[in-house]
Amino acid sequence: MTTLSLHNTLGGRLEPFIPADPKRVTMYVCGPTVYNFVHIGNGRPVVVFDVLFRVLRTLYGPEHVIYARNITDVDDKINQAAAANGEDIGVLTARYTAAFHEDVARLGALPPTLEPRATEHIGPMIALIENLIGRGHAYVAADHALYDVRSYPEYGRLSGRSLDDMRAGARVEVADYKRDPADFVLWKPARPGEPSWPSPWGPGRPGWHLECSAMIEAHLGETIDIHGGGHDLVFPHHENEIAQGCGAHGVEYARYWVHNGHVTVDGEKMSKSLGNFRLLRDLLEVYPGEVLRLALLARHYRAPLNFSERGLEQARNSLNSLYRVLRDHAETPPASIDVRDTAAFAALLDDLNTPAAIAELHRLGDALAGATSAAEAARRKAELLAVGDLLGLLQQDPVDWFQGGTADAASTEWIEARIAERQAARGARDFARSDAIRDELAAAGIQLEDTASGTRWQRAEAVPTDAT
Repeated sequence: MTTLSLHNTLGGRLEPFIPADPKRVTMYVCGPTVYNFVHIGNGRPVVVFDVLFRVLRTLYGPEHVIYARNITDVDDKINQAAAANGEDIGVLTARYTAAFHEDVARLGALPPTLEPRATEHIGPMIALIENLIGRGHAYVAADHALYDVRSYPEYGRLSGRSLDDMRAGARVEVADYKRDPADFVLWKPARPGEPSWPSPWGPGRPGWHLECSAMIEAHLGETIDIHGGGHDLVFPHHENEIAQGCGAHGVEYARYWVHNGHVTVDGEKMSKSLGNFRLLRDLLEVYPGEVLRLALLARHYRAPLNFSERGLEQARNSLNSLYRVLRDHAETPPASIDVRDTAAFAALLDDLNTPAAIAELHRLGDALAGATSAAEAARRKAELLAVGDLLGLLQQDPVDWFQGGTADAASTEWIEARIAERQAARGARDFARSDAIRDELAAAGIQLEDTASGTRWQRAEAVPTDAT
C-alpha cells in the first residue's frame, strides 16, 4: 500500500503515517464553539481535514476510518450570548449547531463519523478529573479543580515552550489559588445564573481543554492516530490535552498532530474592529460552496492563507473551466479507473499537497479537452471526476453549475422560452428581434452561447472574469 506522509507538529518533521491498527484508523479534530455563525477561518480546518478524511478512506476503506469532530456547547462565550439573548444555552447552541451543519454541508464536507458534544459528556469529564487527582496530576483549590503542570515533566513538548517561558509570559495577576501560574482549570465553579452540573467539587462546569480529552477517551480510546485543528490551538489547548491524556493513562495521547495555518483577509488578521470579519454563510450567499472550498485548498494547509475577492474569482474561473470541459463531454461515459493510480493522489499522500493536486486537476481537464479518441476521453473524464471527488470538487452536474444562479434570478422556464423565441426570430431572419432578446436576457444576467448543437445559456456569475 502506498504510504501517506504527514508533517507531525510533535517533533516538527515529515513522517510516514502508520496507524496503530489499519482496521481502525482514528482521527479527532477540534470543532466549533457554537455561540454564533462560523467565519471563513473556521472553514479552513473543515475542508482540510475533510480532504484528509477522504484520503484515509481511500487508503484504508471507509469502514475502517473513524473521524470524530466535537461540538463545544458549554463555554463562557456561550453563557454570555445566551444571557444577552435571554435564552437557555441549549436553545442557543442548537440553533448555531444547525447553522454550522448547513454551512459546512454547502462547503461539500462529509459528515464526520462521530460528533460528540460537551454537555453529553459531563460524567466522563468528572471521571477524568478524579483520575488525574488520584494520580497526583491535579488538585482542588477554591472550588476549582486544576491541573498541576509541574507533575508532567513533558509539558510544553508540542509547542516547544518551557515552563519558565510560560511563567515569564503569564499575566501580572495570577489566581492566588494556583500552585503554579501555568496551572490550568479542569473544573470551575458556576457564577450565579450560569448553567452548572453537580460534581465532587461543587456545582460548576468543565474547563474548555478537558472536553476533548474526555471525548477522545470515551469514543476513540486512550491513544489515537491523528489529532488535528488550527495552528492557533497548539498552545495552550492541545498542549493541555496531551497533559490530561498522558497524565490519566500513562500512554501516548495522539501519535500524529496535524495543524493548518491561519487565515487572513486581504492581508490582515480577521477582526470585527477592522470590518473584515467574513462569516461563512454570508460568503455562501454570493459564491457557490465549491468556490469557497477551492479557495481554501489553494495553498498548502500548513501555510497561512490570505483570503480575498481576487482569490475567490480565480477559484470561480478555475471551476468554470473544469465544468465547461465536463459539459462538453456530457455524453462521454467515464472509464473504470483507480484514483490511487493518479498523480493527484500521489500529491495528496505527500503531506496533503492540495496545490499540486489542484494543478493536476487542471492538467486532466486540459487532457480531456484535447482527447483525440473516445477511449482517451473516457479515461481522462474518469480521472478528472475521481480526483475531483477526492478534493470534494466537481460534485455538481455541469448544466446545474452554470444555470443554478440565485433565487431571485430569472426562472429557467422564462429563459428557455426567450431562447426559443430568439431561435424562431433567427429562423425568420429577424435579426433585430433576435438581438433584442439576447440583450433582454443579458440585462437579466443571462449569457448565451451559440454552438453547432444549439444555444447554451449560463448565468452571468458563471462567466469568467479577467483576473488582475
